[in-house]
Amino acid sequence: MAAFAACKLARRSGGVSYACFLRSGTFGSLPGSGVQSSRSSGPPLLCRQFSQLVNGKRLLLVDTLSLVRRLEEEGIPTKQAEVITSAITDISHESMRNVSCYFVSRDEMQKVEMAQESNMSKFKSEVQNSQGHHFSSLQHENEKLWGDIDKLRSELRYEIDKIAAGQRLDLNHERGRIREDLASQNAQTTNLTNKLDREIHALKAQLEAAKYDLIKYCIGTLVSLSAVGLATIRILM
Repeated sequence: MAAFAACKLARRSGGVSYACFLRSGTFGSLPGSGVQSSRSSGPPLLCRQFSQLVNGKRLLLVDTLSLVRRLEEEGIPTKQAEVITSAITDISHESMRNVSCYFVSRDEMQKVEMAQESNMSKFKSEVQNSQGHHFSSLQHENEKLWGDIDKLRSELRYEIDKIAAGQRLDLNHERGRIREDLASQNAQTTNLTNKLDREIHALKAQLEAAKYDLIKYCIGTLVSLSAVGLATIRILM
């Protein structure tokens, strides 16, 4: 009962209020509280000292004199009141020390946030630089590819023009050769036609001569037969 009353008085005496942020998400074991941490095994934590030394003495978090007097007013002897006050003070300091191991101050949290923001800004800058470098590299590769495409297009156009010129030249040569062949065939045809005409005229002349000879022979034969007939008639008469 004395300890319980002392705790009530310590709570009424105006404990030190503070603002802090949870660092690991678990509470460690608090001496005298009987509450153990659900995650006792964790990474090593940085502790922030709440009790400072002034002239070799530790600052107290509670008003011990007021607490002793209130305990005496509750009917607790002075010796026991001092022991209870000392125990409460030790428990308070130990509790604050344990709590400080799992909490971080606003300044430290702001430092961590600033460090994270700095890292994030650095990461964003690196990402932007990487993206810019990658984009410039892609643009350079794209320009190089377009240059290669234009070069290939020029080479292809040159080859097409070269092939077309060669085809036109071959066609012109073939056309000239065909013309020469046609001219030669026309000349040969003309020569054959002239030769046939000459032979036809010669045959006509030969036929006319043979006809004249045949007529002449027929007339001679008729005259001879007439003479023979007349001679025969005269002999018979």
